[in-house]
Amino acid sequence: MPLNPLPPNNQPQSWALTQLFGLTRRNPLMISRWVLRWVVVGTVSGLFAGLYWNILELLTHQLQKFQGLSLLIVMPLAGLIVGLVIHFLGNPGEIAVIVDNIHFRGGRLDGRKNPSMILASLVSIAAGGSAGPEAPLVQVTGSFGTWLGDRLKLEGEDLRSMSLAAMAAGFTALFGAPLGGAMFALEILHHQHIVEYYEALMPAIVSSCASYLVFTAITHLGIAPTWHFPQYRLENIDDFAFAILFGIIGAIAGWIFIWIFRTCDSVFHRISGLIYVRTTLAGLGIGSLATFLPITRYFGHEELETLLTTSFSGIFLLTLALGKMAAISMTVTGGWRGGFIIPLFFTGACIGKAVVVLMPGINPALAMICTMAAINAAVTRTPISTTLLLSKLTSFSPFTPILFASLVGFFLAPKVPLIAAQMKSQQEAIH
Repeated sequence: MPLNPLPPNNQPQSWALTQLFGLTRRNPLMISRWVLRWVVVGTVSGLFAGLYWNILELLTHQLQKFQGLSLLIVMPLAGLIVGLVIHFLGNPGEIAVIVDNIHFRGGRLDGRKNPSMILASLVSIAAGGSAGPEAPLVQVTGSFGTWLGDRLKLEGEDLRSMSLAAMAAGFTALFGAPLGGAMFALEILHHQHIVEYYEALMPAIVSSCASYLVFTAITHLGIAPTWHFPQYRLENIDDFAFAILFGIIGAIAGWIFIWIFRTCDSVFHRISGLIYVRTTLAGLGIGSLATFLPITRYFGHEELETLLTTSFSGIFLLTLALGKMAAISMTVTGGWRGGFIIPLFFTGACIGKAVVVLMPGINPALAMICTMAAINAAVTRTPISTTLLLSKLTSFSPFTPILFASLVGFFLAPKVPLIAAQMKSQQEAIH
């Protein structure tokens, strides 16, 4: 038997995995070549993410100076700019487009949409839209993975795995959790069948590690916990009952969010005309809300820390959670660019803290983090990676209660997911 048999035409990735994990003792150069490719993808993704983050911070610090009634002018103007960018450079789409491309275009992400995504998302996020940078990072880094795969003449699962590895690197750069970022890139693609593209798990992990190191070196973020929650120690089995309870509460919040999101989407789709009309009106809505609830502005990276260190009434926290749901919905459905993972974490923290205020005696860290996990798992269908991400972002240990809450949120989620493209691969397989 030859040392390097040719791959079957219909299973290139399976062949690659066999070479990597089965025959590497005979040909160590094979694994070195693949690992080098994944490291290159992660390194370039980390460099881009670091540059993107620094530019975003610079713009944000300038636009944060506008407060109060001035937002009624600044936010619609920002919306107009976002709309004009999309009108002239093309619509880059959202996470649903990425999911579709992974399923039905062999994992091929179109890099021609990157200028529009980069410019539109920078304005959207820096101006104060309730959407984070995960969507633009994943789109741009994923398309680089496709570009590199084309240069290397990869096909089939090999090309898809390269794109997924780059997507994972984009997730990881923002969240600072290589394993969680790798799992998220695979989980977000599906409604029920978790991690269908298991062949891409090792490429995603290696690429994520490289991206994490580069991004951390550039920004000095991602080493310490992002948010400093009160201390927690798992000493009572009753805490698992509380985790399940907050999982149920988070799932209910997820249902409410999805209803608000779809209502906003229906309203904006009734607005005829050019895209910049919709984005301008969305800016007016987001700005109006931020005028009365300033903490709903921005995607929650810094605002969540403010929530942790400030005392609020239970009623205000519930009002804030509803306001944040509306802000996220208007941002995304109104044509602004960004993702809603961290904004959902902020929403869950508001609800968890409200319950603690109304029902004293419950550990606030347990309540907030479990609710954060459940609402995100209910909306995005990512229970495993949500657990891994939150355990890193909050330094919450042990993370078993988070897993319980995430699973409850996942299993109690609506039958039809918010990201409809998550269902398509399963439906196509049936038909």
